[in-house]
This record gives sequence, structure tokens and C-alpha cells, in this order.
Amino acid sequence: MQSPWQKELITTLLIGLAAVYLLPFAINTFTLSILLIYGLLGLSLGLIWGFGGILCFGQAAFFGLGAYTYAIAAVNIGESTLPMILSILVPALFAALLGAMMFYGRLADVYLGVITLVVTLILFKFINSTAGPEYVIGTARLGGFNGIPGFQTLNIPGRPDDYIWGDSFYYVCFGAVLGVYLLVTWLLRSSFGRIAIGIRENDQRMSLMGYDTRARKTVLFAIGAAIAGLAGGLYANWAEIVTPGLFSLGQSAEIIIWCIVGGLGTRLGPILGAAGLAYLKFLLGQQSVVDNTMITGLILVLFVLFLPKGIVPAVVNLWAASFGRRVKRGGRRAGRATRAATRNAARQEKAVSHG
Repeated sequence: MQSPWQKELITTLLIGLAAVYLLPFAINTFTLSILLIYGLLGLSLGLIWGFGGILCFGQAAFFGLGAYTYAIAAVNIGESTLPMILSILVPALFAALLGAMMFYGRLADVYLGVITLVVTLILFKFINSTAGPEYVIGTARLGGFNGIPGFQTLNIPGRPDDYIWGDSFYYVCFGAVLGVYLLVTWLLRSSFGRIAIGIRENDQRMSLMGYDTRARKTVLFAIGAAIAGLAGGLYANWAEIVTPGLFSLGQSAEIIIWCIVGGLGTRLGPILGAAGLAYLKFLLGQQSVVDNTMITGLILVLFVLFLPKGIVPAVVNLWAASFGRRVKRGGRRAGRATRAATRNAARQEKAVSHG
């Protein structure tokens, strides 16, 4: 007998293999790569907000920090393996320190959102002000509003001249999203994940039961930042330049909208919401009649009013209702057939006994 985790693992891998082969027939791999990167970024916030109850207005801070860490390390090292690892570790450590100060300081949800937003704005202002030649880390100039271009992009580990780009980079991005999705699934199925959901529902009750809710929130916050940092590192390789716009308020707002539209409290929802809205933004960017921001705001308002739980929960509920009705109708038919067969058998038995 296979466990539910094993069944889900096999199903996810099969769907993933089908998707990685079929998607390039609809969209070119260059565009698919950035959609997958945004999906990974959406999942990072979906994890800490949807399952941990931590509303973070500054997820873009970890995204931008991962991108800048990769770019700076790649300029100094000249190879991509260690910079990619650092793009995950640096945001995670930064989030662990920030989270420890917030959660052990017993800040309420509103103040958490404000602090994470302020941290993002501080990073945005700081990076914008580093245009002078004195702002150098090793041999990497921060460049201010011009950003950092011309760094080593993704390569085969240990072989700096063998670049991973084009279709190969798409497969790397897809593998990263699939791997992180499975990791998040395993985490949520573990005792840590179940306790995190319990903390989301009632922090005080879980604390009275003996769990250190502050430490668990800090760890979950750091894991979400690590995923965002990975997305930032991949973005740096896709764009081949990093700029202060990665820390912008608009970027932070978009990530929140992705999660709301896709479905908060689901694993797949933030990924689909991010990829779908990013692709819509890409299509709208090819025209100048309608403003992208207005369309995004309109979509958010419509979803809040008519689909407050998001796309994925709505589709799941619709499927369950439709499938449940079919099963119920089938069950009633089977029940009627069984009762009819029982009556016929009784009549036959009665006729035999009288005969």
C-alpha cells in the first residue's frame, strides 16, 4: 500500500514531466523561464502567509537580496555554483535575524507588515544611492540606479565556460519549481508543517500547548526567504542584470496579488497566480491602450468581490460539487437497483416455496 505522500509524489512528478514537455509548444522557453521564476517567488509568500499566517509586505526584499547576492558573488568569483548557494543562504539568514526580532518582540500582524514593508523601502533607497565608485564589494560595483550588469551567468558546476541558457535554463527553472513544490509539500505534511498551520489558526492556544511559536515562525519565515532568494538568483541569470527595481513597492504588491488571485492557503495557487498574471502583464505590455496597473487592480478587486478564496480553491470546490453529485446520483441508482434485485429474489423464493 502506498502512503498518501508517495501517491502525491508520483502524481506530481508525472504531471511535471508532462508539463515540462508540453508547455514549450504554447509559450517560448525564454518567457516560460521568467514565469516559473515568478511562480517560485509567489510560492515563497504563499508558504509563510497562507500556511504560517505571516503577512509579509516585503517579500521583494528577499527576492532582490538574492539577486544582488548572486550578482556580487558572481563578479568576484567568476563561477555560478557558490553564488547560487549564497543567493539562498544570505536572504535566509537576513530573514532569520529580522524574524527573530519581530516574533520574539511579540509584534502583531499589522506591525509585522509595516516593518517588512519599511525594510524593503530602506533597501530600495540604499541601493539607489550607491552610484558612486566608493560603493564596491570586492571587485563588484553596486552601480546605484544603473544596477549591476555583466556578471557570470549560470554554468555547469566547475566549468565556467559551459553556460546554461535557452532551453537548458528553462529546464533548470522548472526543476527548481518542482523541487521546491515537493519540499514544501513534505514540510507541510511533517509535524512542523501541521504545527505551523495550528499557529496560523490560533497562536495563543499552540503556545499554551507548549510549542515555541516564535521559533517556529522564525524558521518558517527564513524558509520562505530562502525560496524567494533562489527565485532572485534565477532572475539575475535570466535578466543578466540586477537593478534597485527588484526592491520596489510595486514588486511587493504584485507578489501579494499573485497569492490572493491564485488562492491563499494552497501550494499550487500562488504559482499559477504568479505565472498567469505575469503572462497577462507581458501580453498587455505589447499594447499602449490600457494601463497594466489599472488591469491588475481591477483583477484584484473582482477576485476579492467574487472569488475571495482564489482560483484554485474555487476550481477544487466546483469539481468536488460536480463530482459529488455524480457519485451521489450513481449511489442512488445503485441503491435502487439493489433494492429491486432483492425484491425480485424474494418473489422468486416465495414462488418456489409455494410451488
